[in-house]
Formats: sequence, C-alpha cells, structure tokens
Amino acid sequence: MALFKKRTVGKPGEWYYCLEHKKVEEGPDCPGKDRFGPYTTRTEAEHAMETARERNLQWENDPNWHDAKSDDANGS
Repeated sequence: MALFKKRTVGKPGEWYYCLEHKKVEEGPDCPGKDRFGPYTTRTEAEHAMETARERNLQWENDPNWHDAKSDDANGS
C-alpha cells in the first residue's frame, strides 16, 4: 500500500463531470476513467451527459460510420 496517493492536479477553470459521483468538479478530483472533460465552463460540464447522448445519436445515425451490408457475409 502506497504511503502517498498521487493526486492529479488540474488547472484552475477546468471543469469536469464525474460519472461516479454524478456531479461537476473543478479540476480533476476523480480518476480519468470516471470523468468527462475538461470543459471550459461549469455550464458545459453540467450538460456533459446531454452532450454525450446527442453525439451518440448522431453517430448511430451517421451512414458513414456503418459498414455496408454485403451479400457475401461469409467471405466466400
């Protein structure tokens, strides 16, 4: 067990949305795997989940991101 926990220090004015705690944080208080950001404003971070949802919908409906269906599914 480490004696000192390495803490990630953020820059003042960087905002993150913590996925684990479901709250906005200034500076990266939580590990990178548990957060979205950085955002330039608190408001942007507050809407992180909405932004992600909208981007996911755009991606799911973008024909450029879907493989063309092939008649030759087995490659023979």
